[in-house]
Order: sequence, then structure tokens, then C-alpha cells
Amino acid sequence: MNDILFSLTGRTLAFLFLVLVAATPHAHAYGPDGHKIVGAIADERLAHSPVAAKIRAMLQGYTLEKAATIPDDIKGWDKKGVDAPGIFRYTSRPLVDAQLAAFWRANPPTHDHKSPMPSHHWFHYTDVPVLNPEKYRDGKTGRDQWDIVHMIRYCVRVLKGEEPEENARKITKPIAVILLAHYVGDIHQPLHAGAEYFDRAGQPVDPDKGTPGLEDQGGNTIMLKHTAATAAKIGKNQTKLHGFWDNQSVAANLPTFPKEMPKPERRTKMDAARKVLVQQLATTEPSAWRPPANAKPEDYGEVWVDDILPIAREAHERLQFSGVAAKQQDAEVFAAGFAQEKPPRDGVHYDEWAAKTVREELHKAGWRLADLLEKCMGNEKATPAAAGATPESLLRPATMPTTSPVVPAPAVPVP
Repeated sequence: MNDILFSLTGRTLAFLFLVLVAATPHAHAYGPDGHKIVGAIADERLAHSPVAAKIRAMLQGYTLEKAATIPDDIKGWDKKGVDAPGIFRYTSRPLVDAQLAAFWRANPPTHDHKSPMPSHHWFHYTDVPVLNPEKYRDGKTGRDQWDIVHMIRYCVRVLKGEEPEENARKITKPIAVILLAHYVGDIHQPLHAGAEYFDRAGQPVDPDKGTPGLEDQGGNTIMLKHTAATAAKIGKNQTKLHGFWDNQSVAANLPTFPKEMPKPERRTKMDAARKVLVQQLATTEPSAWRPPANAKPEDYGEVWVDDILPIAREAHERLQFSGVAAKQQDAEVFAAGFAQEKPPRDGVHYDEWAAKTVREELHKAGWRLADLLEKCMGNEKATPAAAGATPESLLRPATMPTTSPVVPAPAVPVP
């Protein structure tokens, strides 16, 4: 393995410690707040429709807001197993609980990428190289049959009845809804779409152009050093680059409350603030959110990842990398190091640009989730709770004026 690892000669103990902290497998995309926002927007868009009633029946009363956090929650089963004594379960929804447990068993956590049973962790991302402009189909590096693009397609096929519910991955229609509620949020987190790859000298390379490199796992192995102004805002001098997009960039769109405020009060106020944001986003149409007219729902994952890859590229281009070297954990070897923002050419600092970008992507994700589920389930027979809903009410029209003109996506064929 020594001939694979880059030299760490001259690194300080502090460097080694920080790299070890950074060197973890792909983390959650968008923290709970981000996923709740996406699911809640979709709940609002589908409110009082036959599709909403069908989802509630499938999930035994769970909303999309709740469903959107479950695929990350079940990672809590990984260490001891889903059947371990005292492990948390969804006991109030026994049918959902049983199907989630079956899904976890069919896709257990593993670091062996040759395993015939994939890890459910792999389903949350794809790692397309971002050094050069690239679309999903332009290369092979970072893509595989178990990445988020393929899994969105798989779940859509299950919902449409094109893939049997008795499948090897144990993805039933209820599980497909839960996974889509989460994966649509995931794919709109830029660092779940693209990754940077580095050569032996720690310089970014494009492995699809013939130059081998090790990836930063969507920023999970890069420590982002914050400016003094950003550090003062978030209370940290540095964070994982990936985690910054998951958490701090979402939190920047919500109010902050004093640390001394009691947790129950802070939680109540945050829930109220999130609902206000959701209402704004659910009733104001985002620009350029619609898929090409000729795209099929099962291809939407690829359309969306191509839409967000330029953002993933810019998320790396705005940074200066340093101290990048190889790191090994378990059987994986990857690039780990540091980054800090370059002087912004547009005058917008990294934290401000990321917060604005995340708001736009959460906005699109919520509308796209509602649209996808309506297209996959819109032909389902309405339940009594949804009786009287008309086709026009499936996606509620905006009740607030849009903040900017709607720019539909061009009707171009999916590659």
C-alpha cells in the first residue's frame, strides 16, 4: 500500500490530527433542517390532493417532512444492527418499521465496494469530477450502479409499477416514497453531486481525462478554514467542507437564538421560523425548476445532477487548497487536507454565496419532489380523505407573487 499512499513527510502532528478528523466516509447531506424544509415544501405543494392522501396512507400518517429525515436516521442502526436490543424503531408505524428494517438488512453498511449487497450509504451521492465542466454521462469516474442517480431511477420505477416491490433491494412503494423524499434533497446539495480529485502533488486533476487522482469524497475529507468574519458568525474556526454545506449554509437561512435560551423554547422558535421559510418557498415559484418537457420521471435524477454540477464545481473553484495528501481509512484511500476561500472576484464571500445557493437549491428540491411524486402517483385512485380534489388542485397554485420571473428549463433531450 506504500506505493499508493502519497508521502506525508514533514507533516506536523496537528496536521495528522486534523486530517484524521476530516477522514470520514460520506456524511449526511443537508442536516435535518434542510431535509425537513424540502419535505415540508412538497407537503405544502401537494396539500389536499389525492397524492397527499395516498402518501399519508402508505406511510401510516407520516408526512414528507418526516419521511425526508428517515434515510439518515436509520444510519443509527449501522453500529449494532437493526435488531439489537434497545435499538430505536418506528414502533408507532409497524408496517413502515418492518419495511425499513427489511431495506436496511438488504443494503447493510459495508466498505467493500465489491460486495454483492450494496451499502445504503452509497445511495445518497455521486462523485462526478468537477475540475472541468462535465455532465453525468460524460465519464465514468465517481458514478456507479448504486449512486443517487441510479437509485432515484430505481425508486421511480417501483412507484410506477415498472419494478416489482419484491425486489432484491427491498424497496417497496412506501420505502420508495421515503427514499425519494430524502434523495431529492441530497442531490440538490452540490457536494453530493460532485467531488474534487487530486494528484500526488496535491493538485486538482480530472481523472476522466486520463490523470489518476484521489477524491475528497464530496468535501468530507477537506477542512474548511473560515475567515474571521465567518468564524464569528458560526462560532467555529473551521469545519468539514461537506458539513459546512450540510449545516451552516442551511442555518444561515434561519434565525439564530441565544445559547442560554432553554432548548425546548429554542426548538419551538426554530420550528416556527422553519415553517415561515417553508411557506415562503412553497408559495413562490423558483426559477428554472422544471425538467425538459421530453424527460421521463425516471431520468430526473440525471437531469438534476447535471443542473447542479456547475455549482459543485464553483464550490471548489472559490477555494484554495493546501496540505492535500493521501489518507487511508479501512480499505479506502482518499485525498485529505485544507481549504480556505480565495479573495472573491464578485465581492461575495464564500459563506454568503453558499447560503444563497443552498436556499435556491432547497427551494427547487421541494417543488421538484412534489412534481415527481405527482407524476409517479397522480394516476392512483383518490382515497376518501382526498375526495373532491380536482386535477388542478394536485399542485396548489402560488398564493403569493413570485419574487422573480419564472424561467422554464429548455426542452433539450436527456443524454
